[in-house]
Amino acid sequence: MGEDCVTADDKALGELPYRRGVGAALFNGKGEVWVGRRIAKIGQDLENYWQLPQGGIDHDEAPSEAVFRELLEETGTNRASIVAETEGWLTYDLPADLQGVAWGGHYRGQEQKWFALSFNGDDGDFKLDAHDDPEFDAWQWVEFSTLPSLIVPFKRGIYEGIVGEFANIPTRVRSQL
Repeated sequence: MGEDCVTADDKALGELPYRRGVGAALFNGKGEVWVGRRIAKIGQDLENYWQLPQGGIDHDEAPSEAVFRELLEETGTNRASIVAETEGWLTYDLPADLQGVAWGGHYRGQEQKWFALSFNGDDGDFKLDAHDDPEFDAWQWVEFSTLPSLIVPFKRGIYEGIVGEFANIPTRVRSQL
């Protein structure tokens, strides 16, 4: 049995592996970043939290392929180009009440490769209901530095890391106009 099949019943929660994933910081020509408001699932207290598109990496999928797939699934468009990626993988742990529950109880949190992307479409390209199971019910462009204040508390650290690592991206994207 591979590590991907380990469950909370088999190991202590802190010993569970991280789920591999990607995230997309999508910048418009003004240097603002796209955020979506999460649709709260039954029993979740995630009212009015925003986040960047993100998700898991499929088997035999490169992170750079996964980021475009996730972007298309969650926003309805993948009209973008990669500008930068994080040097390493950023991690977060799920809150205690979600460990051993989320993702079938197989993971303690996620380790993610993040990409900064330049959006080369227009606002009409976004279709939040393009996927069968929408992630977001609203979206907006925001100042990049404000991201950590919009995010669910257990992901704030990873978003602070993204803002630090991609601090020069808004200026780079604006200069391409």
